[in-house]
Amino acid sequence: MQQTSRDSKLDSADSFKRQGSIRKVLHNKENIFGKQNEDLNKFYKTFLQEYSIIAEYKMIQSENIEGVYVIPSKESSLLWFGVIFVRSGLYENGVFRFNIELDENFPDGKHPKVFFQSDMFHPLVDEKTKELILLGGFPVWSKSNQHIWQVLKYIHWILYNITSISTPAVNNEALDLLRSDEEAFQDKVKHCVQSSRDHLYDKPAVDDDHYIVFEEYTPNIHNSVRTNMLQQGSDADRIVTVGHSWVKEGSFQPLSRNPSLQTNSDS
Repeated sequence: MQQTSRDSKLDSADSFKRQGSIRKVLHNKENIFGKQNEDLNKFYKTFLQEYSIIAEYKMIQSENIEGVYVIPSKESSLLWFGVIFVRSGLYENGVFRFNIELDENFPDGKHPKVFFQSDMFHPLVDEKTKELILLGGFPVWSKSNQHIWQVLKYIHWILYNITSISTPAVNNEALDLLRSDEEAFQDKVKHCVQSSRDHLYDKPAVDDDHYIVFEEYTPNIHNSVRTNMLQQGSDADRIVTVGHSWVKEGSFQPLSRNPSLQTNSDS
């Protein structure tokens, strides 16, 4: 009886082994955990990307680039809406809209792309696609040395320093006119400036709550708002700190502050 019982156990174990059940079970578990790791890695990558973009936005605020305003789209942080108010030079009084498109692997991958939404006659702007060619300023994009605020400064520079353009042009007509007939070039630019102002109050080109919209100045609506803004701006001693930040003060590296440390912003 004892032998029979032992034989039965051996037969059962041998049968289980022959069926390969244990290998099948382990194989299935490995697939499940592998899928979980894949999802976790994707989530972690997305989290770091979003945090990198937040850090980039904070850097832009600290740079305070004159006349340039940008904001990420509500629908996708890889798309930014921008506008530049040009206050001097050949493009003076122009209010030019542009979009910045970040690479899907940002901050890795290729450099951002800039597309003007307003008419733009410029040696470095493609006449058909309205893309600003950035290779003159950023031959190779490096996430450790280059940032979105530098792209904004480049946009600012190419509009204020048109006569200093020396990089290869994408609009040869604009470059030829600039070099051979500056008056004709200025006429083309004036048309772009006027067009930008004529379309300043157009309805949003896209359905996005973060799209930058302008309204015509109405005294009984905007006077009080203007007065309030000027009062806040003149109150240099007023400091308002809200919310929490995991970026160490003076740094733009994500998660650079130890969560266990308490700062005034946490109170």
